[in-house]
Amino acid sequence: MDRDSIAELHFAGLKNPVTAANSVLLRLLRDGHIQRSTSFQPYVYFGADTQIKKNSAKIGHWLAILNVYKEMRSFGRLETFLVEPKYGRKGNAEPDIFAIYRNTPFFIEVQKSIYSEKQMADKMARYVDFYNAGIMPKPFPHILILSEQRYAIDGSYPFKVFQSESFAKFNRSLTQKPAQPVPAGRGIKIVVQ
Repeated sequence: MDRDSIAELHFAGLKNPVTAANSVLLRLLRDGHIQRSTSFQPYVYFGADTQIKKNSAKIGHWLAILNVYKEMRSFGRLETFLVEPKYGRKGNAEPDIFAIYRNTPFFIEVQKSIYSEKQMADKMARYVDFYNAGIMPKPFPHILILSEQRYAIDGSYPFKVFQSESFAKFNRSLTQKPAQPVPAGRGIKIVVQ
């Protein structure tokens, strides 16, 4: 986690959350309970036994997952949030997040990099195989792809697939009323001269 997220999640009730977080993190670092990377601003902190390189490209992905957690938590009714859960052998569907939000299970893919059409088709095929294997109890989770890139996900799936730029935008789409159709004969008249 980055320092600001730690302050937000663990020290929000204090007068100065960032100062409190800095003090505790410095003490934990000094005593060897955590590690930190100064390659990011604010600094990023890891468990003492973590074997990740301090400038790994994967850190940005984990921070994006953390941001999804913070967004979901801010909307409430987040019952479960598992990061990169494993379901069987390598090659199975590997969601970035399994979450239960508003009593609904979701597999969430946080796409920071752009996937090719084939890569996305392969990913969706793994979810279909996972569904068909019957490993997950019913109802099977919805798939939510969070990415700035919109993917052409064709085909019919035995589960729902959603795409959004962020969880906040997805959540807003759940509460928006669909546009009402304009009754026939009451539309806009266009005159061409």
